[in-house]
Amino acid sequence: MIVIHHNPECGTSRNVLSIIEQAGYQPEVIEYLNEGWTRPQLLALFAAANLTPKSALRTSKSPAKELGLMEEGVTDEQILAAMLEHPVLVNRPIVCSEKGVKLCRPSELVLDLLEQWPPGPLYKEDGELILDEQGNRV
Repeated sequence: MIVIHHNPECGTSRNVLSIIEQAGYQPEVIEYLNEGWTRPQLLALFAAANLTPKSALRTSKSPAKELGLMEEGVTDEQILAAMLEHPVLVNRPIVCSEKGVKLCRPSELVLDLLEQWPPGPLYKEDGELILDEQGNRV
């Protein structure tokens, strides 16, 4: 089973979902901006992906700066509390599979979590080649 914590407004997230689907999977799609996060959920995801709240903080196109989360001395606990209140602060997409959990930025990192890959050639939305005609990473 594959689970993607997805934001349909994000190009990287859309690329990752497309890669998963083109590889033949039907992932569980969690639109976290609608559903929000729970503290245990975030802590489990971060532990599994070897992330900290600070390393998972989305700093662009988010209220991180306005909330003072990029200042010196801000703790992981403060960032985590803000993430629970403002789900957009969590960088995405986070993908879970039998092979592990990973923040998939850039989108081709999702290939590390898939047993089977999509056939090549495979391109991102912006036209960047990810897999060549033989299905090899570029």
